[in-house]
Amino acid sequence: MNKLETLQHYFGHDSFREQQEEVIDAILNQQDLLMILPTGGGKSLCYQLPSLLMSGVTVVISPLLALMHDQVVALKGNGIAAAMLSSMQTLEEAREIEQQLRTNQIKLLYVAPERLMNNYFLTFLLDLNINFFVVDEAHCVSEWGHEFREHYRMLSQLKISFPTATIAAFTATATELVREDILNNLNLQNPKVVTGSLFRENLTITAKHRQSDGRKQLLSFLDEHKKEAGIVYAFSRKQTETTALYLQKQGYKAAAYHAGLPTEVKNSVFKEFVADEIDIVVATIAFGMGIDKSNIRFVVHLNLPKTLENYYQEIGRAGRDGLEATTLLLFSTADMVQQKAFIEELPDSPYKENAFEKINTISRFANAESCRHQQIATYFNDTIEACGDKCDNCISPDKNKIDITTDAQKLLSAIYRTKQSFGLLYVIDVLRKSKEQRILSNQHDKLSVYGIGENLSKTQWQTIGDKLLELGAIGIGEHKVFVLKERGIEILKGNEAVDIRASRLMIAKAKKKKVDYFDDYEVDVFDKFRALRKEIALQNKVPPYVVFSDKTLKELSNIMPSNKAEMLEVHGIGQVKFERYGRAFLELIEEIENA
Repeated sequence: MNKLETLQHYFGHDSFREQQEEVIDAILNQQDLLMILPTGGGKSLCYQLPSLLMSGVTVVISPLLALMHDQVVALKGNGIAAAMLSSMQTLEEAREIEQQLRTNQIKLLYVAPERLMNNYFLTFLLDLNINFFVVDEAHCVSEWGHEFREHYRMLSQLKISFPTATIAAFTATATELVREDILNNLNLQNPKVVTGSLFRENLTITAKHRQSDGRKQLLSFLDEHKKEAGIVYAFSRKQTETTALYLQKQGYKAAAYHAGLPTEVKNSVFKEFVADEIDIVVATIAFGMGIDKSNIRFVVHLNLPKTLENYYQEIGRAGRDGLEATTLLLFSTADMVQQKAFIEELPDSPYKENAFEKINTISRFANAESCRHQQIATYFNDTIEACGDKCDNCISPDKNKIDITTDAQKLLSAIYRTKQSFGLLYVIDVLRKSKEQRILSNQHDKLSVYGIGENLSKTQWQTIGDKLLELGAIGIGEHKVFVLKERGIEILKGNEAVDIRASRLMIAKAKKKKVDYFDDYEVDVFDKFRALRKEIALQNKVPPYVVFSDKTLKELSNIMPSNKAEMLEVHGIGQVKFERYGRAFLELIEEIENA
């Protein structure tokens, strides 16, 4: 078979996406390469397809077991011989895979870098017919990246042990510095560098200042995404558990995921999410890198991420099927202060300075008023036009601001009169005339500022506190007490005015228009297709998306094919998928049309 025939037969596509064929040709011509393409852009196909057209086995180096497992399951679902070697297998299973490799029964082998650099395994590989190596998630190579791994750095040995082997490196994100680090460390020879556009046109990006703990904003957002799959990222393990419990009480199928949970619990949550048995995973960043679930419709961050790279990769897990997806970032200035406190504890080095710059960058991104897609592209050395209607700043460019100088002075005065010895919430309670025992014991009910802030809610006062932190008018000292800074004194004296976006002080949020991603077919038909997909997935012990993606089900509902030839025209259905699952769907379609 040629390239296009292989593409249709195994992957069910009639044409390549932009730049895929260019990368495939480079690999077939045994040229080293680095491809930088956003999550969901089709990187995996770029090395899976050429492997099928070449003799020998392709060795894929990947950072996470779950990521490898999903890839292998998906490949087998397409009728492609693939395997992984990891700690998940018994010694007997590993030996069986090694024998299959010796007899050329496997086309793609997935391994973690730790195993690859093992002396026994390197020696074993020398006896195999390896067509090329793939370094997936290649940003892990770079010490300047956001997910540096020591064993990835050791992949510099590949060109020493296999001097004639082709190396193809892939990543979704890489700054100029990280890109050069990847090329140099892997010692790529005359490499082809292919960079895709950073613009994810099916992804809508929104960032909002978090009000209190953000739960009301989260519920408002989720109200527009009922029964849809999504990830909610939280800062701490405790926050994942309390938020998941809160969502459960609100009627959502949600579960927590973090590194501190027992392995069996993590595995169970992962499997239930992939199998569409739960809709929402509330997780730390320990979750997501290894997931290949295509129908994630939203990603929410309850706190400011550490870096723009982290953020871009995490939101990239939404909408991998190409359908519309939405992201929401909730943040406050206190997030940045907390992140910087962690960085302060690191030993002085260029990497520490780099970490400070990264947190400043993500903070500027969150607070900015220009196109968010454009900001991300610029950071990664890409140039794009403003998105138009795919981020909050472009959708609602209104910069209507209100003067809050008087209220800012009230807050600054309360901080000063409580002797700069308390946290923001305590100061707000003083302003709002709280009868809390601690305030009465401290006799702060006798202060001139006591009760002068009853005109605003606690959440609105927190927002004003955030604005003063952003301006550098106040700071956070030891034990999280709030203190005045020079700019704050100038504001207090009346020498400087303070304004804020009116929307930041609006507590009641306007309802967004409901976006129905599947408004071009009968919902009942889709539900029947989805039920059949789940039944088939359970019988075959694979995730539902391995059977057919949501995009495939959508097209099926539009076309309602009546025979094999028509079904092969549907996105994502090749010969292998049809032979395995197609007839059951044809029977269901006939049943629906005859009802």
